[in-house]
Amino acid sequence: MQLALVALVAGGVVPQAAAQAQPGGARTAVAADVPAGPLAEALNRFAVQAGISLAVDAGKLKGKSSRGITGSVTAEEGLQRLLAGSGFRLGRNPAGYVLVPESAQEPSSDGTATLPAVRVHATAGAWPDELPGVYAGGQVAKGARLGALGNTDVMDTPFSITSYTSEVIRNQQASTVGEVLVNDPSVRFTTSNGHMYENFRVRGFDINASELAVNGTFGLVPVGHVPIEFVERVEILKGPSALFSGMVPGGGVGGVINLVPKRAGDEPLARLSLGYRSEGQWGGSIDAGRRLGENKAVGVRVNASYTDGDTDLDGQSKRREFLSVGADYRSDALKASVDAYQSKESYTGGTPAMYQFRAALTDIPKAPDPDINLFRGLYGTLESSGAVFRVEYEFSPQISAFASAGVMNHDYSGFINGTHARQIAANGNYSAWASGQLGYNDNVSAEAGLRVRFERGEVAHQVVVHASRLDMEAGSGVLIGPTYTSNIYHPSVPIVGRLPARAGKTSETTLASLALVDTLSFMDDAVQLTLGARKQGVETTNFNSNTGAVTAKYDKDALTPAVAVLVKPWGPALSLYASYVQGLSQGGTVTDATATNYRHVFAPYKTEQKEIGAKWDAGSFANTLAAFELTKPTLVKIGDTYTDEGEQRIRGVEWTTFGALSRDVRLLGGIAHTRGTQTKTANNLYNGKDATAVPRWQANLGLEWDTPWLPGLTLSGRVIGTSSQYINAANTQRIPGWSQVDVGVRYGTKVGGHDVALRLNVANLFDRHYWSGSFSENFATLGPARSVTASATVDF
Repeated sequence: MQLALVALVAGGVVPQAAAQAQPGGARTAVAADVPAGPLAEALNRFAVQAGISLAVDAGKLKGKSSRGITGSVTAEEGLQRLLAGSGFRLGRNPAGYVLVPESAQEPSSDGTATLPAVRVHATAGAWPDELPGVYAGGQVAKGARLGALGNTDVMDTPFSITSYTSEVIRNQQASTVGEVLVNDPSVRFTTSNGHMYENFRVRGFDINASELAVNGTFGLVPVGHVPIEFVERVEILKGPSALFSGMVPGGGVGGVINLVPKRAGDEPLARLSLGYRSEGQWGGSIDAGRRLGENKAVGVRVNASYTDGDTDLDGQSKRREFLSVGADYRSDALKASVDAYQSKESYTGGTPAMYQFRAALTDIPKAPDPDINLFRGLYGTLESSGAVFRVEYEFSPQISAFASAGVMNHDYSGFINGTHARQIAANGNYSAWASGQLGYNDNVSAEAGLRVRFERGEVAHQVVVHASRLDMEAGSGVLIGPTYTSNIYHPSVPIVGRLPARAGKTSETTLASLALVDTLSFMDDAVQLTLGARKQGVETTNFNSNTGAVTAKYDKDALTPAVAVLVKPWGPALSLYASYVQGLSQGGTVTDATATNYRHVFAPYKTEQKEIGAKWDAGSFANTLAAFELTKPTLVKIGDTYTDEGEQRIRGVEWTTFGALSRDVRLLGGIAHTRGTQTKTANNLYNGKDATAVPRWQANLGLEWDTPWLPGLTLSGRVIGTSSQYINAANTQRIPGWSQVDVGVRYGTKVGGHDVALRLNVANLFDRHYWSGSFSENFATLGPARSVTASATVDF
């Protein structure tokens, strides 16, 4: 088995000679801070802290753990303590430190074994599904899932990709995926805060709540607000991803959001949390994990949570109930897992509004107080249950296979969507009606693939064949209530309608695909070339929900290619990359009843992304700078007929950063500059004008500081800013730019031998009221009110 590189010289680009033989600081004391955990991760973290080069056979570290190490030690002492009980000891060859079995030759007089030089490959010998280690600072991981290719190191990924860890989720007290992605400068939200659905906009394009993936597979996550309690990491890959993950159900043009479920660690876990969120939400959660059997091969992780009480929206109450069980098995050749969950969220007393302005209005009224409840008296419930099974088998270090299958059932009832204040005038007057809804979604998803590694001369290949299938059935019923008038600043009592009596089937959709990807590595992985294509089929049938009659049907397919190159010209600390990738989305449906082709379903359409970028790992903090261009076809109305010949183009530059500026200061965030343009419009009327809901500037920057005067006390702050944006195609309606400041404090200590963490976070500290974005023509969403979140967590 080839060797895998666990850690390189810290501190940026260092000539190879500096990593050879014995590092200059090998016998100099270093300050070690390595927590208990997987042995490979512990060795990697210590090697970075000590500034040494270490090569190991990664396949033989699977399932091994370390007790960690803290305090002042030399590099060799630290490594020996981390290896205690592992079956390995420290060795050295001309390239640096290596690990050798304890049964290998006796060490020389200096205490280490001398081994022949070896050829090191950074990508060989590791499970593609093995969770990447945590980067310095603990907020972001070193890698993330690149669809069928499995987990890939950030420095080996020719795209912009970020994986947010469970540590940042806990410390920021995030309860939904959206509260995690508030850290990302390229992500904004297209629903008002507190809405039953959490939808996103990435690089100027929409990702709906139903389009998130779990372990790279779509159609299986809870719908609405995805509970974060069972999630170990939230990963975001920016840009179309049809090649790597298959077609996202709703398109996913701007990116893919992937969730990694929690797994039981080597050390037993029993964690109890109690929390409060203004204005009166109380709740608690339990997170428990154990590993059992020989070599702790079997793991079980259980997460349960319950919250109930009043929210920031005046008069509204919400209840959330969640339970998940994740079990896994691991051995030298086999990894298998099953995850099951039950989620329920309900509200009474009202729901947040979306705001639609009159088309002729050019001066947008000021944003109202987010506490104001325009739809007092409405109610709704979302329920989701699901299960997913995954298995991977390694026939040899060169060949592995994987497969997964899962189901998801979602039911909803109440006033879930369509809570819109419509035709708002300059004084805030509007008209509205409430749409009572009843519906369901039933999904079945499966995938299978084969990964093969081999070498031809100086070229290493990793070939992946991947097949996927997602079957979706949806049904709904809608009953529109009476129209009434009100005011966004001084609302009247709304007229609450009724729910429909039944939910008839409205659609059946099958997304099936087959992909072939080859990643070629040259010059010891200094040059990597990715080539691939996916054949995607889309079969959809729409039904009249009352009669069951077929209203539209199509069966189309398309081929989406991708090519990417990544170069490390001066070593592993700097990656330069360029990529071209196509995405595929279901064709749009004409919903305008006045159109001559009402209910017509267009063929699937392709999107394109071109991206160039650079990634720099400075040892303790990392940076990605990316320039990109995305194009997407759109529906346009010419006369009384719709066509799919419109087009929108997004160009932008992003800078993201994360890591530790010092032992006590961590940073997370970045800046995005984006230009959205309508390139093809009806009768060329708006060609060249700005695309709607695409601000020029977006910035997020967070800092954490471990205070020197009280060990365990950490202060945090985050600033979020967004420039102005148009909310209509004619560019006559604009909402102003906005900013928000969040702050937090936490304290970690031990009480009676148990780890205790106390956390307090304040979002929108200065309680600014602002229009935050848009999801459709003439519509605006409302930013959050100031909120306070507090919790106490105890590990037993």
